[in-house]
Amino acid sequence: MIRVTYNLFASIVFMTNSLAYAGAADAAEKLEYNRDVRPILSENCFACHGFDKAKREAGLRLDTRDGALMEADSGEPAIKPGNPSESELVRRILATDEDEVMPPPHSGKEVSAKQKAVLQKWIEQGAEYAPHWAFDAPQKVALPELHIARATSPQATDSQATDSQGTDAKLSNPIDAFVRKRLQQEGLEPSPSADATTLIRRLSLDLIGLPPAIAEVDDFLAALQLDSEKAYTELVERLLRSPHYGERWGRWWLDQARYADSNGYSVDAPRTIWKYRDWVIEALNRDLPFDQFTIEQLAGDLLPESTDAQRVATGFHRNTQINQEGGIDPEQFRIDSVFDRVATTGTVWLGLSIGCAQCHDHKFDPIEQKEYYQFFAFFNNQDEPSMTLYPPEVNATELLAERKKLDDEQRKRVKEAEAVTEQWEADLTDDAKKKLSDGVRKALAIEKAKRNADQLQTLYAAGTGASDEQFIAVQTRLKEIGQQLDLGVSTLVMKELPKPRTTTVFIQGDFTRPADEVTSGTPAVLPKVETNNASLNRLDLARWLVSSENPLTARVTVNRVWQQYFGRGLVETENDFGLQGSLPSHPELLDWMAVEFMERGWSLKELHRQIVSSKTYRQTSVDRPDLKEKDPGNYLLARQRRLRLDAEIVRDVGLAASGLLSKKLGGAPVYPPIPNGVMGQGQVKREWKVSEGEDRYRRGLYTFVYRATPPPSLGVFDAPDGFSTCTRRVRSNTPLQALTLMNDGAFFEFASALQKVIEREGLQAAFRNCVARQPSADELAVLARLDTLSAARVLLNLDETVTRE
Repeated sequence: MIRVTYNLFASIVFMTNSLAYAGAADAAEKLEYNRDVRPILSENCFACHGFDKAKREAGLRLDTRDGALMEADSGEPAIKPGNPSESELVRRILATDEDEVMPPPHSGKEVSAKQKAVLQKWIEQGAEYAPHWAFDAPQKVALPELHIARATSPQATDSQATDSQGTDAKLSNPIDAFVRKRLQQEGLEPSPSADATTLIRRLSLDLIGLPPAIAEVDDFLAALQLDSEKAYTELVERLLRSPHYGERWGRWWLDQARYADSNGYSVDAPRTIWKYRDWVIEALNRDLPFDQFTIEQLAGDLLPESTDAQRVATGFHRNTQINQEGGIDPEQFRIDSVFDRVATTGTVWLGLSIGCAQCHDHKFDPIEQKEYYQFFAFFNNQDEPSMTLYPPEVNATELLAERKKLDDEQRKRVKEAEAVTEQWEADLTDDAKKKLSDGVRKALAIEKAKRNADQLQTLYAAGTGASDEQFIAVQTRLKEIGQQLDLGVSTLVMKELPKPRTTTVFIQGDFTRPADEVTSGTPAVLPKVETNNASLNRLDLARWLVSSENPLTARVTVNRVWQQYFGRGLVETENDFGLQGSLPSHPELLDWMAVEFMERGWSLKELHRQIVSSKTYRQTSVDRPDLKEKDPGNYLLARQRRLRLDAEIVRDVGLAASGLLSKKLGGAPVYPPIPNGVMGQGQVKREWKVSEGEDRYRRGLYTFVYRATPPPSLGVFDAPDGFSTCTRRVRSNTPLQALTLMNDGAFFEFASALQKVIEREGLQAAFRNCVARQPSADELAVLARLDTLSAARVLLNLDETVTRE
């Protein structure tokens, strides 16, 4: 709550530059409810006087106009439109008596003088309410008309911009038009473009999660001399075509899917679900439209004639934890998994904290507890099986049928030879028995009447079957079939039950206290589900989420992608588009992009192309004195932002710079070196057998992650734990990070490999491997004073190495 409140306040202050908020009480300005008033009421009043009727104090509701105009328990309405002096709300916020003032002192909240002025002016102007902006469908407004002085575009070199921010009165990228308009309103100019080397490194890290090779940098610099815009466009297209694009953006999605390789809880046993991870990478690489990407993950098994790949996609909601402790109630933890699926779906696609209505009506957003359990019902009707997938060359259906046929033949053969086998057994001496295999001796030790078919076959094979050409041939074929079927890989999926479970409201969220029965449904504040089905299922839900009528999904998705490029979404509270969330810094831009996203077929690659092609994205990240004064939080986007790399990419950069990186795509997770003792920290001590060959040097995306004991180098650089959905990674700055880069065994190995680069190709090449740019003479002089291993360790530990400029 503290974080949300702070973000709300910060975004209002910086976003509006004190013009729309602090000056909102100016008599000449018509206030806007969503912009000026609702944040004040939401922060200070809605917890006790909002949507949650069970928690509502004094019978007063302030989140709707009707509620504010009704008589409360005091006998007076809170608001008398046009008359603030006779409005109870104004009297209470201006009161000095601790028993009268609102919010009460014990709440820790206080309405500021400016906020009091805003509320009084709003009531004076008629106390008009408006629907919450995020619950109305996004509108694609006309592009802003700008008056921009023509400027001379400098010749692009390594130290100059590749383009000018002001070359035309009409900007070619709509993003720039919206951002520039906002800057002009505040009397600010955009920053110039970053230099060419910074741009190629920025683009490479943002689109594929790998630094550019020296040759790629040099080729880009050369191409800029011929046609700077063409060179930049071709670079973008090359990176979007790269198979590593799916790895980079796959990790972004896997954060939201709470992906990991173990079951969680205290036992935290390993699980096999990496086929889902590979599905995500492949789907993103082929630019599977986001609406279909959504449908297949939430309901791929319900699609007509669903494919194996579509069923694998339902692993999204099998990333929940599984409790394997003794003595647990399986139903309790099944219900917990459904709770998680409801909360995750609400957060990932709707940007709403639906999970807050599990125990009672939502305190702030118009979501009733009954509606929560209607949403819950969508995810309460599934079995949770696994499915096995085989390589293309393995026809599992035919092999399984052949194995059954051959098994039947062998059992018949063994049955017919039962008397011969019994005689063989009777003739065995003690010395002969000692020479038999363990399996045969174990079968002999079992009473004849209790031996199963496999044990009888074992005895036949050891006796007279040892000289049968046909029995041996079949056994050989069965072994071959088994080896081929062993190539199959299991993965966790969802499957609808033939008969739905009964879903009820749980009193205070307690599954042992069922109340009224409910059927599947969505919150009434959002558009209805359009379907011809008598009852709604997950497929209906998935299609509803990506319907053009749904006002949230496109906005939420566009905002999360934007956040990856600028470190903050246009809506700062990327996981809360509800009444407690931040207002968008550029609402028209957000809506334009959301509509454009849908109109262009929900193409994520097209969205990336649109963002990275903008001049807004290409700006330098260098701060400016005027921005420190007017927009210290960079909400207005007058410059880019330096971003510490994600944990996995920190590893990837070290691997790439040292020349060790394996670019192999997909496959089973790997086990790179980790510090001794890590796997002894959990309840169950597990083996960590370090991978050999190129698997030792795979990208961080492929590292096996136990939820309870993740590799320390991932945790120290803020990788999510996989326990719940992560829509924004924290970027901390701690001494442990520097210690990891200097002393972790894996990074020391990278440094040793980079040392060989220094000795073979020189300091300059090693420097460029790490940061792309050319070193200065002073930088080379400092590094030259160190022994080559120390120099390599310094290069990998540079802030610039682990930062996207």
